[in-house]
Amino acid sequence: NSQLPSRDDLPSTVSLLKSTIIALVAAGVILITIVLPAEYGIDPTRIGRILGLTEMGEIKMQLAEEAAADRQSAPEASVEDALVDNVEEATAVAHSENDTMAEATTDTTSTGWRDTISITLQPGEATEVKLSMMAGEVATYEWSTDQAGLNSDLHGDNPSEQFISYRQGRNEGGDAGELTAEFDGSHGWFWRNRSDVAVTVTLNTGGQYSAINRLF
Repeated sequence: NSQLPSRDDLPSTVSLLKSTIIALVAAGVILITIVLPAEYGIDPTRIGRILGLTEMGEIKMQLAEEAAADRQSAPEASVEDALVDNVEEATAVAHSENDTMAEATTDTTSTGWRDTISITLQPGEATEVKLSMMAGEVATYEWSTDQAGLNSDLHGDNPSEQFISYRQGRNEGGDAGELTAEFDGSHGWFWRNRSDVAVTVTLNTGGQYSAINRLF
């Protein structure tokens, strides 16, 4: 039995049009000043650089481009050969495919970690280590460098062309936490050494995953 509003109580066409224009302008301002700098490093107003958002976007784009370029340049056969069932086999493949040093252990009694792998990257060199995980599985991790920092991209992908970036970092000496797989596939780390010295990165992993693989 509620009374219907009268025509005079309803907003006019002009009022609705003004509200729509204001909303579009506000969305455009947010897109230009926040979203574009933070996600893509595009900052036409320079406000994003003042807020520190532009650098964040530049890091995201740089790491995404580097990871994509290295995945495309890696021979398909090498990727398939690197899909091994344990860390020792993964390390042997890595030794045969490039000149970097890699050492892996599976000593869970003394370290508490399930797997440990160390890789030495020369200046400008990159590598990628992935965990084979099912959707919802949780892995713990900790990685650190012996001296200079590395650019990193923690991400996941699979043959169905699903892709997700969990975390990106620039010139970092390490990171630790939990990785929850968003879908079935390979989930792990891309590192690139942008310093002028050789850097050894050591990765410790534990939790739920079926294999650890060094792809290149």
